[in-house]
Amino acid sequence: MIWCMSEPTSVRALPRKAIGAEVWCVLALSLGMSAVWAVISFTAAATAPGGLSAQTANLVTPASERPWLDLAVQTYRLVFAFAPVALVFYLLYRSNDSARTIGFDLRRPGFDLAGGAGLAALIGLGGLVVYLVSVQLGLNRPIVPSELNEHWWQVPILLLQAVKNGVVEEVIVVGYLLLRLEQLGWSPLRAALASSFLRAFYHLYQGVGMFVGNLVMGLVFCWFYRRYGRVMPLVVAHSLIDIVAFVGSVYLIGRLDWLPGA
Repeated sequence: MIWCMSEPTSVRALPRKAIGAEVWCVLALSLGMSAVWAVISFTAAATAPGGLSAQTANLVTPASERPWLDLAVQTYRLVFAFAPVALVFYLLYRSNDSARTIGFDLRRPGFDLAGGAGLAALIGLGGLVVYLVSVQLGLNRPIVPSELNEHWWQVPILLLQAVKNGVVEEVIVVGYLLLRLEQLGWSPLRAALASSFLRAFYHLYQGVGMFVGNLVMGLVFCWFYRRYGRVMPLVVAHSLIDIVAFVGSVYLIGRLDWLPGA
């Protein structure tokens, strides 16, 4: 694997302790907090009667039986989920960096779409195999990507959820985190391992299989980012994977016997 890229941008007037504190604050407000909750959720599920395979992991759930209120809550959750990304872009700006530094821009749409589609096919198919096998072995919860009721806005909300996951996770756990860790003096490989294990841990609530699958996904994504210096293909890939999972679950779970989660 190629773990090198151009030298990280220097941080303007920020000592190492300040950079470290910044990283901890960003993670505490976003995916680091999710990782802690995932560990608690996994422990509760693994020690419950019947173990992991007797329970489901529900990803997008309804907030109310009243459609208009449910839509309002889903929209509220989506909008404010982008707050940590806005914070990251602000912090990058303050340090003479920007979204463009990590390749979150529209300069290379063809490359981003093609690269993202290729990664989505590779990771998506491999992840599906890992998921099915781990559920059969009792190492994973059956996943129900969406439990939203059949309203006219169900699919648009699921599409936005998928894009939100792609933007939030790849901007923070790959682009921002790798940049800051290297500015702290971490080696590219060490930073990639930290990023990948963080990704694995905040997916642990789904089970051991998806922990391993997301660890591999993280390493592949970090390699791709180091190779090309762009986070946009990762956003595209992640969004496509989740679009297939979320929207596909609406039409396939319960209709295909081999697909868990019914």
